[in-house]
Amino acid sequence: MELRDYVSAVRKRWWLVATTACLALAAAVVVTATAAPTYAASVTFFVSTPSSGVTDAYQGGLFSQQRARSYVTLVTSDRLARAVAADPGVGLDADEIKGRLSARTVPDTVLLDVTVVDTDSGRALRVAQAVATEFAELVAVIETPPGGTAPTVRVDVVTGPRVGTEPVSPRPVRNFGLALLLGLIVGAAAAVLRDILDTTVRSASTLRQAAGRAILAAVPLDPRVKDEPLLLDDAAWSPRGEAMRHLRTNLQFVDPDRRARCVVVTSALPDEGKSTIACNLAIVLAEAGHRVLLVDADVRRPKLAGYLDLEGAVGLTNVLVGQVDLETAVQRWGDRDLWVLASGSIPPNPSELLGSQQMARLLATVSESYDYVVVDTSPLLVVTDAAVVASRADGAVLVTRAGKTTVAQVQSAVLAIEAVSARLFGCVLNAAKGGTGDGYSYAYYGTRDAERSRPAPRPLTAEPARKAADKPFTVEAGRRGG
Repeated sequence: MELRDYVSAVRKRWWLVATTACLALAAAVVVTATAAPTYAASVTFFVSTPSSGVTDAYQGGLFSQQRARSYVTLVTSDRLARAVAADPGVGLDADEIKGRLSARTVPDTVLLDVTVVDTDSGRALRVAQAVATEFAELVAVIETPPGGTAPTVRVDVVTGPRVGTEPVSPRPVRNFGLALLLGLIVGAAAAVLRDILDTTVRSASTLRQAAGRAILAAVPLDPRVKDEPLLLDDAAWSPRGEAMRHLRTNLQFVDPDRRARCVVVTSALPDEGKSTIACNLAIVLAEAGHRVLLVDADVRRPKLAGYLDLEGAVGLTNVLVGQVDLETAVQRWGDRDLWVLASGSIPPNPSELLGSQQMARLLATVSESYDYVVVDTSPLLVVTDAAVVASRADGAVLVTRAGKTTVAQVQSAVLAIEAVSARLFGCVLNAAKGGTGDGYSYAYYGTRDAERSRPAPRPLTAEPARKAADKPFTVEAGRRGG
């Protein structure tokens, strides 16, 4: 991944970064509010050695710096802690005193700073006073050579002991700032990690790479699809409508030598929006003045009749088994040259029926009678119906839902189409966040007003189709038709 990929992942999941930062900040607030305030008392020692002359002073200074660094450990030693604990005014044992003591040297000096931290400021001061006395005496004892009367190193108190009036912990501003920074870092890391582990298709570039095919359209996410799946009235001029017209244009130029007349619309899994795409593709093709037949070959879970408010009991399966003729089963929809062949009765053998010679002859016949034939089929990875129908059509369009279909599922769907030597024209990314539409329409040129002046499309149902619905579907009839 490049830098822009990381930035894109963080921007795409900004809510995760914001949530993590808020949680970290809330935890810092709780910890700060519940933590007991602590105070610090300090005392500074000056470490020196007796010297005479410049050379001795220089060497003594170096010796004192070395000794001061050694005294950092001596401050937290058991011997000093026991000596301080022996002071009746302290009221702490040796282990408690060691936990409250810390020391550091001032760089390039012979100064030693000792700090005592306690929740009681008075007790912190008393411990610092005891340390100031006992530490000087301890150094004097240790640094006095055997048989000698004077120590080689002297420790004097130069500052303190004194205690601050304000607690040194907790520090709200520091805690909140560090928590916020840490939350942002963890949130950004989680966003990038989730993006790396996320194998779903979320962009057109990912879909193109997974399928190895052109992206015919990216249909933007529209929350009104459930209530208004068809591109009618104002929905026709939405970004979703512009994306469908983009799909129409690309399909017309997908083969420069031979126009694709019979197009199968399928998907890898259910609920990816293939039926809606098929309906709207047929509508925009008819809107362009073409004679279009929309066929519902998803005979297991048919949806087109419900979308278009047409009779669905008689249709494709009834034609294939010879119960009704094609002219009787086909229904006109709207005021344009759009015709619909519903799924018909649900057969006991969908794959065999769709793979029969009757189906091949039917597609060949309607491809000669109509400018375009749009066939809605079952998902590829669920049943074999779509692959069978795609092998008898000019080609197929694979619909993928952004954020739902994985890369592996797209690749499996492509292999399923290639396994039957069918042609895959390209892919459609459905429910793309952001989409490719910019809301632009041709209303600027007056086309939108002209279209609005037309009456809204109304379904025209075929009376013979309703009468034929009373004729029972039998397996024997299917055999006679085959």
